[in-house]
Amino acid sequence: EVLTEDPEMAFCTLANREDLNPEEGSIHHCLYQFTRNEKLTETNKLLCDVCTQRHCGPKNNIKSEKKYVYTNAKKQMLISLAPPILTLHLKRFQHAGFNLQKVNRHIKFPEVIDLAPFCTAKCKNVAEGNTKVLYSLYGVVEHSGTMRSGHYTAYVKMRTTNNHLSDLVLRGQSPQALETEPVKGQWFHISDTHVQAVSASKVLSSQAYLLFYERLL
Repeated sequence: EVLTEDPEMAFCTLANREDLNPEEGSIHHCLYQFTRNEKLTETNKLLCDVCTQRHCGPKNNIKSEKKYVYTNAKKQMLISLAPPILTLHLKRFQHAGFNLQKVNRHIKFPEVIDLAPFCTAKCKNVAEGNTKVLYSLYGVVEHSGTMRSGHYTAYVKMRTTNNHLSDLVLRGQSPQALETEPVKGQWFHISDTHVQAVSASKVLSSQAYLLFYERLL
């Protein structure tokens, strides 16, 4: 979907990105890099229909003359709809020559994360005036082993029911009040049929592969 946006607002976010100063090796740094402003120049220039029409005249002459005009541009990927459930999938492999190699580096992730610096200024499902979009961690999938073999385990938080989450899922209602603390509950480590209660610090030190957050309402 292509939309014509106000140039002054096109690259604006709900919260100031420059105040983040994200730590390298953290989820915040990953999101910051994924949503960074990119300049499209040289061989990455953007085909501009408006510039082409100005140069070639009426639109019906463009194909016959085949004179397309490319221009420098800026590109940025931001979140336009804040989801009820946020799933973050970490890329845990890299190319090593002609082979793929697993990345075992620990990536820091918080119990509560604010998506506002990565959301558009006109983000849907965000109440007007809110400058925070908070999520609470409730699940982590961890993979041990190599690219060829390994074992998946999970950390899951047993918590109270989020009664307001259904309103956001079923009716798309914007949350009016945002909590700043993680949802209270007990964490459990699950490996096949073995289940063990663990601390939050144990969860936060895991080698996360998938992260699951629920919207704080």
